[in-house]
Amino acid sequence: MVSFIEKWSAQVHEARARSLELIADLKAEELQVPYLPTVNLFLWEVCHLAHFFDFWVLRQGRDCAGRGGLEGRVDQLFDSTCIEHEHRWRLDVPGREECLDYVLGVRDRVLELIEKGVEDPGLRYLIEYSVYHEDMHAEALSYTRQALGYCLPQLGVARHTPAAAAPVVGDAYFEGGVLELGAVRDSGFCFDNEKWAHPVEVAPFCMAKSAVSEGEWQEFVEDDGYGRRDLWSTAGWAWVQAVQAEQPLYWRRSKGGHLERRHFDAWSAIDPDRVMVHIAWFEAEAFACWAGRRLPTEAEWEFAAGDWAGAPAAFDWCAGGPVDTNAFSESATPEGCRQMMGNVWEWTSSTFVPYKGFEADMYADFSQSSFHTRKVLRGGSWATRSRLMRPSLRNFYQPSRRDIFAGLRTCALKA
Repeated sequence: MVSFIEKWSAQVHEARARSLELIADLKAEELQVPYLPTVNLFLWEVCHLAHFFDFWVLRQGRDCAGRGGLEGRVDQLFDSTCIEHEHRWRLDVPGREECLDYVLGVRDRVLELIEKGVEDPGLRYLIEYSVYHEDMHAEALSYTRQALGYCLPQLGVARHTPAAAAPVVGDAYFEGGVLELGAVRDSGFCFDNEKWAHPVEVAPFCMAKSAVSEGEWQEFVEDDGYGRRDLWSTAGWAWVQAVQAEQPLYWRRSKGGHLERRHFDAWSAIDPDRVMVHIAWFEAEAFACWAGRRLPTEAEWEFAAGDWAGAPAAFDWCAGGPVDTNAFSESATPEGCRQMMGNVWEWTSSTFVPYKGFEADMYADFSQSSFHTRKVLRGGSWATRSRLMRPSLRNFYQPSRRDIFAGLRTCALKA
């Protein structure tokens, strides 16, 4: 059995290496990100990751060495809980070399702390939390590169392109029943918004066996889906008009009138079988209406996902981007639903709310500042770390966000 020291030394080292890989090839001018309300400056973000370990692990572990120089200012520069997003562009963030000295120095001190032995369960939890926090930001660094049109980063990841499989069509039927929604006590790490499993009655439902593809979305676009008021909620239609959406983000029409899609810096023709990605909740809701269907609730989604235990899926950058909706047939659920885990986050109809008895973890702003204002996504994406994933994991974003690696799967209106 792998010891705590072996496991978490390796994971701390690997998580930091992945974060740095995601910015390693960027030139000085590429690090100067223009202000966008959905992303962070690259150097600020990796320093924030180091600060998170610094604040929650090193200081809790009583390592307060080296507080001079940059380290004497890190709380004022990189603490996301007290630095408003827009203000980060006005901070005096040091250059690449000084930032990397801090980032690598914190990593090394965390590794030294772990090597000495960590017996306190609370500190062990903080180490694990900090690794997963870094994993989530690695995905954010990925979609920041996508937003800016930078090239696909070359990561030290074993690439695996799944074999082609026969198309899957139609719905899977679920009889419903009582679902223990959320994380089960003593089942391992979970975030505060997953606590704790509680019984929820789920009525019978039918869910699509695959996520929506680019080909299906193209039909929606060509049928004037973005111009038909009857398909959109009041809030959704206001959003369409505000952003003047006529097609998905990162889509365009070629000079010949054909739809194309951008993946990082490369434009390609629409692939009918590739999973649809970069969709806002408002768009997902309108598409479902156009298709005569609906989005699943998060309880239905978790019911359908079942007990995923690490079966092959599109995680960890294994294919360098989203894959076909037909892929990974070997890890379909017993009912035939493919890729419930991985490839793209899937929007649900559910608003992000606390489960009964919710209590915030030590990082209080992680969940509670977002309750009642965001929609729940489930399942993870191709850029999500598989070690982070479990069926109870809840992601949450504003319904207007479409820069993230999000798609959708629909349900029939009646079972």
